[in-house]
Amino acid sequence: METWKIGRVKVSRVVEMLMDVSPTILLPDATPENLVPMHRWLKPHFLHDDSQIPLSFHSFLIESDGARIVVDTCVGNDKPRDVPEWNKRQSDFLEQLAARGARPDAVDFVMCTHLHVDHVGWNTILKDGKWVPTFPKARYLFGRQEWEYWQHEVDPFGKEARGDSIEPILHAGLADLVESDHRLTSEVSLVPTPGHTPGHVSVLIESAGERAIITGDLFHHPLQFARPKWPDVADVDTARAAETRQSFMRRFSDGTLVLGTHFASPTGGRLVRDGEYFRFDV
Repeated sequence: METWKIGRVKVSRVVEMLMDVSPTILLPDATPENLVPMHRWLKPHFLHDDSQIPLSFHSFLIESDGARIVVDTCVGNDKPRDVPEWNKRQSDFLEQLAARGARPDAVDFVMCTHLHVDHVGWNTILKDGKWVPTFPKARYLFGRQEWEYWQHEVDPFGKEARGDSIEPILHAGLADLVESDHRLTSEVSLVPTPGHTPGHVSVLIESAGERAIITGDLFHHPLQFARPKWPDVADVDTARAAETRQSFMRRFSDGTLVLGTHFASPTGGRLVRDGEYFRFDV
């Protein structure tokens, strides 16, 4: 378990699953030859000797101002999905949350950085043949611009997600459509980071003079700090995502703790200048 303290705020990583994949699945330019210049800092945590990279599917539990906030809800249990590792999963995700003091009825907010299939799954659970909200007392925060886009588009990575993980929350009256700079508490707010999806946001934590930022899928892997212009096949707008990654790094290379939404452990680190761009220092 990884836990961080940012001033008065506590952040815990709750892992649903880990997967090793070829980096070219997401980043076609990330061939073994092209990764050689980054071996010195990608290995051993973020690149294996067989040229596979680890990806983590996890949520962040934020405790701030007496509120419990779950950021992104992974893939979920029982969901029919085309990706074999995601299809009708059975995991102890909720038990892990409860062990950190966040039973489903004790969560105050669920914040989805965007509405891709692997970030909304635990929004709902299957009960008596119906998809019902997992966190019955929480307000689910969806970006207004994000939802406006996905109302008319189909998630290419999980077309069922809208029907089983998003619309049941709207129908239950638990969703709030928020702006991309929305403030959740005095210490937690959203930062617009568009490109991966039109309304994608990152989550900024500022408390007692300390600062951290949760990336969402603006970065899938630390190698993107060194190669922010490499196309990511999951980005809706490739050019804008590349621009946003570069502006993000300029803004948060001041010692801010960066928490990657798909980064394997160690998930938190800092950006250090390395040539034209940066490396992830853990």
